[in-house]
Amino acid sequence: MADRKKETALVVSQEQIADNIFSMWIQTEAAASAKPGQFISMYTNDGTKLLPRPISICEIDKANGRLRVVYRVTGEKTGTKEFSQMKAGDTIPVVGPLGNGFPLEKAEGKKAFLMGGGIGVPPILELAKQLNCEKQIVVGYRDEHTFLKEQFEANGTLYISTEDGSVGTKGNVMHAIAENNLSADIIYACGPTPMLRAIKNHAEENGIECYISLEERMACGIGACLACTCKSKEKDHHSNVNNKRICKDGPVFLSTEVEI
Repeated sequence: MADRKKETALVVSQEQIADNIFSMWIQTEAAASAKPGQFISMYTNDGTKLLPRPISICEIDKANGRLRVVYRVTGEKTGTKEFSQMKAGDTIPVVGPLGNGFPLEKAEGKKAFLMGGGIGVPPILELAKQLNCEKQIVVGYRDEHTFLKEQFEANGTLYISTEDGSVGTKGNVMHAIAENNLSADIIYACGPTPMLRAIKNHAEENGIECYISLEERMACGIGACLACTCKSKEKDHHSNVNNKRICKDGPVFLSTEVEI
C-alpha cells in the first residue's frame, strides 16, 4: 500500500452517545477507499502531542465522502479529549485509511460471528453492513450503555453481554455464545487482548477460521514507532524476527498467525 498523505478533514457532526463515548462524522478523502476493519490516524492541534491517535473506522459513507469514528475519551489531557470538544465546521488533520481490514470474501456462504468488546465494538458495525452472509453479532459492554445497538439489530442477529448483567448475558462475549448455544463457520473479532485471546483459543479448539483485529495496542499507526509489535509464527522478512507490526501488517490477522 502506498504511503498515505496527511489531509485536513472537516468535522461534519459530533455527539456523545454513552459515558465518555463520542461519535464523529468527518468529510475526508479517506472515505473513497476505506474498508471495514481499517483505521485512520487523527492528529490533535496541540503541538506538544506529536503522535496521532489511531481510531478505528465505524462507518463508511462513500457517496458523501464521509467516515464515522466512535471513540472513548481516555483522560482530561489526551488527544481524544481534544477530539471530543470539536464541533461541526472544525477541521482535523488525518491520515488514512490505514491497515488491512477484514477479508469480507472469506465469509461468503458461511455463518459468521462478528464479535466486538469495549471500544472494539464500533468497527464491527461497518463489517456487519458489508458482509453478505448469515451474521451473528456478539458484542460486549460494561453496562447498560449499549451504544450502536439499534444499528447492529438492523444488520444481523444481535447478542449482547454486559459485565454487570444489566443487558443480555452477564459476563463477556464468550458467555453470550455459550448461553445462547451459538456456533459459526468463521469469526471476525475486535476488542481487548484478553477477549481476543479467548476467541482465538475457542476458534482453534473448534477448527473455526478466525480473524482478529489487534488495533487497541497501536501507538503511531504508521509502522514507525514499533510500539505495537506482536509475536508471529513466521519470521518477519524485513527484520528476520518473529514479530509483526500491528499497524502496518495488521491490524487484522488470521488468528493462527499471531500469538497474543
